Amino acid sequence: MSFVYERTINYYETDKMGVVHHSNYIRFLEEARCYYLRDADMPFEKFEEQGVTIPVLEVKCKYKQHVTFSDTISIKVIVKEFNGVRLTIGYEVKDKKTGNDVIIAETKHCFTDKNLRPVNLKKYCPEFSDKFEALKEA
Repeated sequence: MSFVYERTINYYETDKMGVVHHSNYIRFLEEARCYYLRDADMPFEKFEEQGVTIPVLEVKCKYKQHVTFSDTISIKVIVKEFNGVRLTIGYEVKDKKTGNDVIIAETKHCFTDKNLRPVNLKKYCPEFSDKFEALKEA
């Protein structure tokens, strides 16, 4: 199942050239991922209640086109890979007005317990594992 998150660019997110600073896209991805998980009935609060964290291991981001203040972007979020221990989320960020690709990205994550030790979600929280499997297949 894919999910689309939209947001409008704020002035403070732009740089001296008037375009969104490249580092802000990483924040946009995290926002989209949080809303995606909430929409899938897996908000971060539920993970934390179970003692699970989802640290970022890697971010890949290919910048295709810039956007500026007051532009609206849409971020399509999908689960690309999930094996219980690791998770890869894919993102397609588009300029809503033109439909052009702004960035293509992915983030890689693992699951840990409260002590930051890796856990297998299939054993540790099967309910969440089943939801990720369903998202991956959709």
